[in-house]
Amino acid sequence: MRIGELAKATGTKAETIRYYEREGILPTADRTDSNYRDYSDNHLAALTFVRRARQLGFSMAQVRELLALSNHEDNPCQDIDRLVQLQLTEVERKIADLMALRDELGQMLRSCQADKIGECQIIGSLGRQSVM
Repeated sequence: MRIGELAKATGTKAETIRYYEREGILPTADRTDSNYRDYSDNHLAALTFVRRARQLGFSMAQVRELLALSNHEDNPCQDIDRLVQLQLTEVERKIADLMALRDELGQMLRSCQADKIGECQIIGSLGRQSVM
């Protein structure tokens, strides 16, 4: 398949596919006689894997590691488990940060009963008392 077909099948921009090829994340595609890239089902599977890993928040370095580990089907899963545990910990940290942010914004809204910006507690809580 051509790059446009692969892009459409995976929801990935063609430039991203080219980038992944240049970086060695995707194997280099064969070329047709007219010098078009010719992608296989293996490219589709690899790109789908990369896209899903990125959606789950894995860094590109982690994606590379996951790809490398996935090529050794007989090895134990502990290295993959470790990567997933690290990502889960990071997601839980981000959730905690977002919950704290939500609470702070909610408190800001509850604290402001002013009718005019000059009396607004939200502006004050942001550290700016008046417009200069």
